[in-house]
Amino acid sequence: MATGDLVVGMVFLSQTILGILGNFSLLCHYLLLHFTGCRARCTDLILRHLTIANSLVIITKGVPQTMAAFGLKYYSQDFRCSLLFFVQRVARGVSMESTCLLSVFQAITISPQNSMWAVLKGKAPRYIVPSTTVCWILNILINTIFPLSVIGKWMDANITRKTDYGYCSSVFYHKLIASLFVAWLSFSDILALGLMLWASGSMVSILYRHKQRVQHIHTTRHSTRSSVESRATQSILVLVSTFVFFYALSSICQICLSFLNTSSRLMVSMSAFFTMCFPFLSPFVLMSYDSRVTRFSFAWRTKENSNILGHLGRSV
Repeated sequence: MATGDLVVGMVFLSQTILGILGNFSLLCHYLLLHFTGCRARCTDLILRHLTIANSLVIITKGVPQTMAAFGLKYYSQDFRCSLLFFVQRVARGVSMESTCLLSVFQAITISPQNSMWAVLKGKAPRYIVPSTTVCWILNILINTIFPLSVIGKWMDANITRKTDYGYCSSVFYHKLIASLFVAWLSFSDILALGLMLWASGSMVSILYRHKQRVQHIHTTRHSTRSSVESRATQSILVLVSTFVFFYALSSICQICLSFLNTSSRLMVSMSAFFTMCFPFLSPFVLMSYDSRVTRFSFAWRTKENSNILGHLGRSV
């Protein structure tokens, strides 16, 4: 095995393992908060869907890329290869739209009472479940055509264009079909990115005006509430910035691949790396800004220490 393949394999392996552990830990955190009776935020359900989607992206992208980098080739059938790409595309779309929903709902939540969004503040939470459900259904419908363009890597076919991903190959039989397919998938991405940027700009403006307005207020209750809302908003802003940054890099790699007549292993690996960066980093970003993680860990350690002390006291 070449040194370059070993390095690429180790990078993908690290991303896959740490990404799965991070998303699994975050999902367990939200489930523990739910079952222990902690007060849930309206965005927690969206975050659970985001975590599941990110986990699917890591599994369907990271595991095959790691195997391909280490030379663990397998003769994939058309159905398995198509299913892998289908789940990957659906999960990636849900991840993007969940991030978009997070930014929009948070912008509505922190909007002042005299704003145009004040009417939606009370109604927004009841639309979260339908919105997340629509995300999954819409992406499944949009990506139903995708399996038709995927074949197993070692299957012979009379094709005019082929992109080799190391474990499967994506093919298009006509340039017009390829263009229509890319335009079809790009429309939802552009719409979601536009909403993300709009909501992020609104949140930055609202936070700035709010900070200036309440500088003279020093009540503990108000400052605590403002701190919680500010931390939640900051986490979503960092999350959106991370997504947009790595999405742009991944899109540049995909555009370069689309103009190449032959597949570039380096470009394919870079595209996969940038695609996995957001699912890999997002749980750590969310946990670092969520004060409930620290409070829950402190409460758990305090309860555990009191049980130990109580046991020692009974023994004495």
